[in-house]
Amino acid sequence: GGAGNPRGDTVAQAAQKAQEAAQKGQAKIDEAQAKRREDALLRDLGALVYAERTGTAGPDGSAEIERVIADITKHRAEQAATDADDGSAPE
Repeated sequence: GGAGNPRGDTVAQAAQKAQEAAQKGQAKIDEAQAKRREDALLRDLGALVYAERTGTAGPDGSAEIERVIADITKHRAEQAATDADDGSAPE
C-alpha cells in the first residue's frame, strides 16, 4: 500500500502527455491542410489573372477572380480565428 499511488499517478501523467501530443499532432495536420488550401487558392488566382492579362480568360474571368479573392479572404479570416482560439500565432 502506502499513502499514495505513485504508479497510478505516473500512468495518469503519461496518458495526459499522450493526449497532449495527439492534440499537437492534429493541430499540425490541420495547419498543413490549411496551408495547402491557401496555396491552391493562390495558384488558382494567379492562373486566372494570367489568363485575364493575356486575353485568354473566358467571359466570366473577372467574376472568377473576384470569387477566388473572396475565398482567400474567407480562408484567411477563418485561419486567424482558429489561431486566436488556440492561442497560436500564424507563421
